[in-house]
Amino acid sequence: MSIARYPAVAGQFYPDDPVVLDRMIDEMLEQASPGGPVPKAIIVPHAGYIYSGPVAASAYATLIPAHDRIERVVLLGPSHHVWFPGLAASSADIFLTPLGRIPVDTAVREQVLALPQVTINDAAHQYEHSLEVQLPFLQKVLDRFTLLPLVVGEAGPDEVAEVLDTVWGGDETLIVVSSDLSHYHDYRTAQVMDRATSEAIERLDLRQIDPEHACGCRPVAGLLAAARRRGLAVTTLDLRNSGDTAGPRDQVVGYGAYAFH
Repeated sequence: MSIARYPAVAGQFYPDDPVVLDRMIDEMLEQASPGGPVPKAIIVPHAGYIYSGPVAASAYATLIPAHDRIERVVLLGPSHHVWFPGLAASSADIFLTPLGRIPVDTAVREQVLALPQVTINDAAHQYEHSLEVQLPFLQKVLDRFTLLPLVVGEAGPDEVAEVLDTVWGGDETLIVVSSDLSHYHDYRTAQVMDRATSEAIERLDLRQIDPEHACGCRPVAGLLAAARRRGLAVTTLDLRNSGDTAGPRDQVVGYGAYAFH
């Protein structure tokens, strides 16, 4: 019998009506301006769609030319509710969204579970939005794909990079890291901080990636470590904050979208 992970934030972070959700993502993708080759990996934000959706769409739009080529998505994001060491896989075989079912790649899950830093931890997945909000975008831009969802707890860059190396694959595998940038600074301060973070990401500089600058600093740092070893280059596709999209400017959250080639 299949085990399903049901949506936790549908109707909060994004619409729970599939028709409304479908239309909303279409509109954001239409407004995005993709350019360059299809990336091997992307970093995307994970706030409510009215805040960060347009920024995320700029990265997801780059995947559309490979809609029938990408067969596996390795999705990593930070834990907002549960503390734990290492990385958490889910025992679920299916992740559900208002747009339908996504099968988990159970074979690849077994591969990463052979690593000491990866364990099954369903509590880490139960309410975690950093992964969930990416799923409808993936369902819209890709045809059929399997998913390896991993919530990252207290894990160093090398631990995360080792997991990524295990599942790296070829053109059929996409890596998605979910992270917002700075939190709750005024608009101008956030702009300065987020620009510095973007420049560090473009340099593949792990030293400036910390919780003050990116809530998903651990999966981001792990991707940067893997990218450095493999000679990847990074392009910033979009850099804005909630003051640019749908919120006030006295306390904003930063959002960036990045493509790794």
